[in-house]
Amino acid sequence: MAINLEKGQRQNISAPKFTVGLGWDSNTGSGEAYDIDGSVFILGANGKLVSDSHFVFYNNLTSPDGAVVHAGDNLTGEGAGDDETVTIDLSKISADVAEICFVVTIHKAADRRQNFGQIRNSFIRIVDTNGTELVKYELDEDFSIETAVEFGRIYKRNDEWKFEAVGNGMKGGLQDFLGKYN
Repeated sequence: MAINLEKGQRQNISAPKFTVGLGWDSNTGSGEAYDIDGSVFILGANGKLVSDSHFVFYNNLTSPDGAVVHAGDNLTGEGAGDDETVTIDLSKISADVAEICFVVTIHKAADRRQNFGQIRNSFIRIVDTNGTELVKYELDEDFSIETAVEFGRIYKRNDEWKFEAVGNGMKGGLQDFLGKYN
């Protein structure tokens, strides 16, 4: 049975290989279509990207070590379940990786006058290779000015990997997170 986390809660991840699912629904009748994108920042102990290639997103689907693989961009987010997925294999992860952050942004948010206050049912979850949901965090905040949200992160402490439910937004979109982690 999955563990439902609240913001700030942490949980050990004992599975060496798993899928991270990101999901959301946009409000209907709110104008132009939403293109929401999941991105992964693979960080060293200094809290910065290990290299430019350790930023995994729709234009760079695989980390250099092959441990993080993005399934690709879902342009509409329609349907139930995960809208974008990322497969993680911790047995392949480089020794210099200390943290993996999952950020979701709205493409062209400023041009389309969109923000995460217009998005509902947002979540991040971890599913093992058998399809069993291990943890889930449902974002319940109203991010009325934010155009980018860090949903969660996986980090290594004392040779153990843990998941943290983060739920922190930024109003400058993906550029804010690139500035933070670069």
